[in-house]
Amino acid sequence: MISGFRDEYSFLSNFYPAEIKYNGLTYYSNECAYQAQKTNREDIRKQFTKYNSYQAKKMGKKILLREDWNEVKDQIMFELCLEKFKFHPNLAKKLIETGNEYIVEENTWGDKYWGVCNGEGENRLGKILMIVRSILQNKYY
Repeated sequence: MISGFRDEYSFLSNFYPAEIKYNGLTYYSNECAYQAQKTNREDIRKQFTKYNSYQAKKMGKKILLREDWNEVKDQIMFELCLEKFKFHPNLAKKLIETGNEYIVEENTWGDKYWGVCNGEGENRLGKILMIVRSILQNKYY
């Protein structure tokens, strides 16, 4: 099992500095792109192209969420993760090399939706990464 996105597995983190293009804009990382999608306002989304991951997360907490956010956020995260690994073949290779290991986004900051904290959580990001890995292994894109 891969538990936590540190050291050799830091590339799995949305904070990992891997440029991504999404909806016509280029972001520093998946975190930046994800936070930008919380709004439908293009002018605000463009601001996120200038942030690093930490700045994006902080600013993402300050914007008014789009009305359908809870319905679309999982799909957006999936699309971003797939794009990240398709755009960076070196990272895709590393993800594929994890084989069939179960991936857990273990964290200490209390995120029980995308990850697992203190043994509790839905681990949605880990599950998405395993789906992306399967797609990459089978070249279904």
